Amino acid sequence: MVQTEENLFHICIATFWADERCNGPPVEMTIANQITILRILIVPAFIVVVLYYVHGGNESLRFGALGLFGLAALSDAVDGFIARKYNQISELGTVLDPLADKMLLVSGFILLSLDNDPYLSSIPIWLTALIHSRDVLLILGLILIHYTFGKIKVKPRLVGKCATVLQMVIILSVLAKLPQEFLNVLILGAGFCTGLSGVLYFWDGTRQLGAHPSSSPIQTKLDE
Repeated sequence: MVQTEENLFHICIATFWADERCNGPPVEMTIANQITILRILIVPAFIVVVLYYVHGGNESLRFGALGLFGLAALSDAVDGFIARKYNQISELGTVLDPLADKMLLVSGFILLSLDNDPYLSSIPIWLTALIHSRDVLLILGLILIHYTFGKIKVKPRLVGKCATVLQMVIILSVLAKLPQEFLNVLILGAGFCTGLSGVLYFWDGTRQLGAHPSSSPIQTKLDE
């Protein structure tokens, strides 16, 4: 993600405002990227609807928030499928897609970690802290690796994908007011997957840093 962000400004120009100064004709935005942008636009609407619901308890607002989050979660799968199926994977998409996911999950977990009684159950603060701490450490690690030797190799982990899915299901479950027992199982599963994925990403990062010559002791030449 850090590596592609360097070219984000140039990608946006080529995509949205391409003119005679750009090399080549204007680039049409892919359907996959349009869906991703729609997901980003859903986030502020979701935040507003949840805030109004927990301050008034209007059930139609809760169903609206549930529908918005469900639509955003579904669009995450749809844009990925379209990008792979119709060869629409783009540099812009590699930046926007994880950005949209993080915006959606961060807003959902922060809102639902607050004391929303008597309208909604609360997500444990420790889980919200664990998720956001892992993300911050991951970003810092990517920046460190990038500035150390410029090339980042992020190996996707199944446990990381499971963590993301469980996090989305937790938010949906809270909004749907599913039984607390079921929610507790999801919380434990998400906590385990999130923590394990963080450890694995940390392990991958330290291996990459350790394999680089900059990690070796500096050789000094002693004057005779």
